[in-house]
Amino acid sequence: MKVSIIIPVYNEFRAFDQVLDRVRRAPLADSCTKEIIVVDDGSNDGTAAKVRDYGLQGVIIAHQSVLNFGKGTAVRVGIALASGDIVLIQDGDLEYDPNDYPRIIEPILRGDVDVVYGSRFLGQSPKGMALRNLVANRILTVVANLLYGARLTDEATAYKAFRASVLKQIPLQCRGFEFCPEVTAKVRLLGYNIHEVPISYNARGVAEGKKICARHGFEALWTLIRYRFTTRGGLVARARGLGRGADHSC
Repeated sequence: MKVSIIIPVYNEFRAFDQVLDRVRRAPLADSCTKEIIVVDDGSNDGTAAKVRDYGLQGVIIAHQSVLNFGKGTAVRVGIALASGDIVLIQDGDLEYDPNDYPRIIEPILRGDVDVVYGSRFLGQSPKGMALRNLVANRILTVVANLLYGARLTDEATAYKAFRASVLKQIPLQCRGFEFCPEVTAKVRLLGYNIHEVPISYNARGVAEGKKICARHGFEALWTLIRYRFTTRGGLVARARGLGRGADHSC
């Protein structure tokens, strides 16, 4: 099976070389091949030039623009380009460890599930996470569980993996950081269970390039609320039109 790894990047000049090196060296099951898709979202710190250089080394490069449209837009571009059987999202910084890939995709390879989230909270407490981010993550997770019966410990994790046939049928509209709550909402509205596995995590702060702020937390919360009551009928009709029968349990 081919695993498409989408890396949305915006102003990650200091970290990008190391991130891409880790992704390239990351282990996968013997039955898997790797496709790396880097989507530069209007970087203006020198990252764009680095990304272009990697395009000559077998990495798929896309969406190089002078404008910053947002992470959600970059992820959607990557999904459209992905040719793999499994799609995995990898942030362009050093908070998440690609050595966790085998653990994340194994449940999909076994055929047990279609969606896997890497949880920073499963059986542990993430070291170094700022209190405000910890509280925001807890709130979003509780809301996702209440509204969608998601049974998650970490809704906002960046490590999300999907069977490509599932992800590509979901009409995403996100432009910014609301990708996570939108895809969580729509996956559950289509009746797919989300399986979690524990992952490692190395928190970084604003000085190290972290871009999430309080506004993004409120946007994520509103995204979870509004999709619960506005989109289920259209999603179900789309899934049926694609021939996918789902267990609409929420």
